[in-house]
Amino acid sequence: MPNIIDITDFMAPELDVYARLTEAQLYNRRFPEDGLFIAESPIVIERALDAGYEPVSMLMERKHVERQAAEVIARCGEIPVFTSTLEVLTQLTGFQLTRGVLCAMHRKKLPAPEEICAGARRIAVLENIMNPTNVGAIFRSAAALNMDAVLLTPACSDPLYRRSVRVSMGTVFQIPWTYIGDEMEDWPGPGLERLRAMGFRTAAMALRDDSVSVDDAGLMAEKKLAVVLGTEGEGLADQTIADCDYTVRIPMSHGVDSLNVAAASAVAFWQLGR
Repeated sequence: MPNIIDITDFMAPELDVYARLTEAQLYNRRFPEDGLFIAESPIVIERALDAGYEPVSMLMERKHVERQAAEVIARCGEIPVFTSTLEVLTQLTGFQLTRGVLCAMHRKKLPAPEEICAGARRIAVLENIMNPTNVGAIFRSAAALNMDAVLLTPACSDPLYRRSVRVSMGTVFQIPWTYIGDEMEDWPGPGLERLRAMGFRTAAMALRDDSVSVDDAGLMAEKKLAVVLGTEGEGLADQTIADCDYTVRIPMSHGVDSLNVAAASAVAFWQLGR
């Protein structure tokens, strides 16, 4: 039976995870299994549960208990389900719950890149992408457009930040991912060497005169390809571009020089994942 608890005390410590802890405080890169994250909306929570994430508690509008959240509550056993009106929840969290349901969940220990890339044909590598919205959008495209895994460099934004999870529509739970190294010095040199040791050729998405088109026949014929995408604004580091096997660009028209990294990822994944 669900443990329904109506909110009467805003300062209850059980509510800290929703109201007072920052994303950084929830996150523990060194020991991910000791950290927490917040999943928002029933469909996203369902996808997290399907992927084996363990729920800690839920927060929702009272009206959702027997409506849109009923099935997900039933899957979560006897964890606390904190409820109130939308007005009270907005006051508590400082923002309006767009879908009325939040769930705090335990993180899991991240696998090694070699584990999630075993058998992979196409993977995405995100270099220092710091905007959670872009990370979430890239994950959604990667899951939808035939990428087998996503690797992130140590400076990337966490895919389990609340906004990333929401923008991805829960696809962060549907496609394997991990970090390629723990320290800044693990990329690009050592990270690219790990990719080559796994049999991947590397394609740096960059605007260079010597770039090949994203539909280049030789590029598309590669049996194992890692598509490397760079940070917002500056793009990939010069050393990364120099060390990759290909430099690749998306042909543009009307004098437009580039796309947002999330939009560019969708084009590249669609073409190279075919």
